[in-house]
Amino acid sequence: MKVGLALLGLLALAALAAPLGGWWLGHDAFAPDLFNRFAPPSAEHPLGTDDLGRDVLLRLLHGARVSLTVGLAAALAATTIGTVIGLLAAWRGGWLDAVLMRLADGILALPALPLLVILAALDPAIIGLPRGEATADMVRIAGLLAAFGWVGVARLVRASALSLLARDFVRAARALGVSERSVLTRHVLPSLAAPIAIATALAVGGAVLAESVLSFLGLGIAPPAPSWGNMLANAQELVFQAPLAAFWPGLAIMLTVLACNLVADGISRLRR
Repeated sequence: MKVGLALLGLLALAALAAPLGGWWLGHDAFAPDLFNRFAPPSAEHPLGTDDLGRDVLLRLLHGARVSLTVGLAAALAATTIGTVIGLLAAWRGGWLDAVLMRLADGILALPALPLLVILAALDPAIIGLPRGEATADMVRIAGLLAAFGWVGVARLVRASALSLLARDFVRAARALGVSERSVLTRHVLPSLAAPIAIATALAVGGAVLAESVLSFLGLGIAPPAPSWGNMLANAQELVFQAPLAAFWPGLAIMLTVLACNLVADGISRLRR
């Protein structure tokens, strides 16, 4: 877990340091320099330049801001929705539990990636978002990922909450006249912290990967705003001419997903 947290911390610091990196190197991550295309790594350009002469390192750092923000926002939204739905289903039971879980089963049965591709291809103006703006694209993609990502969390929370609600300490609290709200917030929800944390860590990695796939297909974050996915898409035709252009964003995605999985695995080990 320490390795995963260290990796995520380094990636987050790198994303926060993106403007400082531009000032330090004296380059604009968005400004093309056609006289400096495919420059090799050097002191001026530590990771070289891309097909438009833009600094690859700076674009990686700015891409980290986009990809990590979308991944974290989508994961937190999905975890919050899933926790509320799962806890409500376990607490109320009956017809409400049946309706919520059948809804979850229905979403789980859908082919998520093809459906995400179709929904991401829709005109953002339909939901009142401007076209081609990075912030609007980030909100749109994070919302789509959260809309499909809450199901696993809801099922996990429901199963864990049902077990906890049948425990003696919950029965004792109810027998002492503790309100249902206090039972849920002070006794059940804190005991769900570990599984929720594991689900959140895994969801961050999954959301970063999904955003990269959508951006690679041209349906996510639109250029010139960099994300790791559209950097890969831009480099797919340059694999033989400039292989490092595809290597660095691919490595960043791999390290992020690996770090999230290590954190989730570490939390699960702490529970034992």
